[in-house]
Amino acid sequence: MFEKISFLSFSNLIRNRSIQNFLFLAIIQSSNVLISIISMPLLIQSIGVDQFGLVNLALSVIILLNIVVGFGYNLSAPREVAIHQKDKQALSHVVSNVFSGKILLAALCSLGVLVAVFGLDLFKEYQMILAFSVLLLFSEATLPLWFFQGMEKMKLISITNIFSKLLFLMGIVLFIHSPEQSRWVNFMLGGFGLSINLFLLVYIHDYLGIKFYRPEFDAIFKSLKSNVLFFFSNLASHISINGGLIILSFFSVAETLGMYSLAERVVMIIRLLPPMVFQAIIPRASALYKKDKKNFFSFLRKIHKSIVFTGLIISVFTHYLAPWIIEILSRSILNEAVEYLRVLAFVPFLASFNVVNVTILISADQRKLMFKASWLMCIFMVFVSFTLMYFFDGIGLCYGILATEFFIFLICTILLYRFDKSLIICFYGITENSDSIS
Repeated sequence: MFEKISFLSFSNLIRNRSIQNFLFLAIIQSSNVLISIISMPLLIQSIGVDQFGLVNLALSVIILLNIVVGFGYNLSAPREVAIHQKDKQALSHVVSNVFSGKILLAALCSLGVLVAVFGLDLFKEYQMILAFSVLLLFSEATLPLWFFQGMEKMKLISITNIFSKLLFLMGIVLFIHSPEQSRWVNFMLGGFGLSINLFLLVYIHDYLGIKFYRPEFDAIFKSLKSNVLFFFSNLASHISINGGLIILSFFSVAETLGMYSLAERVVMIIRLLPPMVFQAIIPRASALYKKDKKNFFSFLRKIHKSIVFTGLIISVFTHYLAPWIIEILSRSILNEAVEYLRVLAFVPFLASFNVVNVTILISADQRKLMFKASWLMCIFMVFVSFTLMYFFDGIGLCYGILATEFFIFLICTILLYRFDKSLIICFYGITENSDSIS
C-alpha cells in the first residue's frame, strides 16, 4: 500500500507542469553542454586552435548581439503568453508582435555587423567568420522557447533543440575539415537552428491555431520600452560573464584566443550550476518571502550551504584535473590553456555565493537594484580586466574574472543592506527575530 501511495505521489509530481517545464529546461541545457563538449575536440582537430579561437570570438560577438535581439522578451513574453493562453486572438497578437520585434532587431543587428565588416573594415582577423555568423541572429529571433514556456509545453522544443544540435555535430563531421572552412561553423549552427525554428512556427500556426498578423509597430514599441530595464540588466550581466574573450582580442594573437576560449568554454559549462539552482528555487523562495519570512531564511541557509559546498568541490576538481580536461578536449598538451583553466576553475565557487543575494532581490521584486548591481559589475569587470590584461596578458584576464565574481557578491550584499538591512541580518543569523521583518 505504501509503495502504491509513493508511486502515485511520484506520478502526480511528474505530471505537474512546473516540474515538467523545469525538467525539459534542464534537458535543453544539458544537451547544449554535451554538444559543446563533443564539438570542441572535433573543431580543434579540424580547424586548429587559432581558428577555433576566432570562431569562438565571432560567436561571442553574436551572442552579445543576441541580447539585443532578445531585448528582455525572454523574461516578459512567457508571462504574456501565460496570461492569454486561453484567448487565441489575443495570444496571436502577442506572438506576432514578439516575433516581429525580434526579427526587426535581428535585421538591424545584421546590418550593423555587415556595415562594420565591409564598410568600416573592422574585425579584420575574423571578418568572414563574423559575416557568416549573422544567421545566428535570426535563429535567436525565431526561437519560440518563450512561447512554449508560457504555454507550459516544453517537450517538443526540448526534442527539437537536441535534434538541431545533432545536425550541427553531423555537419562538423561531414563538412569541416580544414582551417579555411572555419567560416561555416557558426553558419551551420545558425542554419540548422533556424530551420528547426521554422518547423516550430508551422506547428504553432497549424496545430495550435495561432495566427500570425502583420506587425503592430505601436505595440512593438510599447513592449520594447517596457523591457528596457530587463535588456540592460541582461546586457550588463552578459558582458561581465562572457565578455572576456572580446576584451582579450584587443591584446592577444589568435593562438592565445584559442587557448583562452578552450578554458573559458569548460568554465562556462561548470558555471551553469548557480543559475540552474536559482531557476529551481525561485518559485518556492518567492512564495515563502510573501508568506513566511522565517522559513524563507531557513530555506535560503540550507540552499546556501549546499551550493557553496558543491561549487567548492567542482572548482577544486576542475583545478586539479585541468591538464587531463584540456588534453581530452584538444587531444594535445596545451600548457597555456591549462594555466587559464586552473585559475578560472574557481569561478563556480565564487559565483555560488551570490545565488542567495539574487534570490532575495527577485523575491523582493527589486528590479532597479538588479539593474544597478548588473551595471556596477559590468563597469568593474571591464576596468579590472583591461588593467590586469595590459600587465599580465591572458592570465590577468582570468584573475579579473575571479575578481568580478567576488565584486558582484559584495555589491549585491551592500545594496540589499541599504535597501533593508534586516534581510542581511536575518540571513546571516545576526538576529533570530526574522518574524519582525515586514
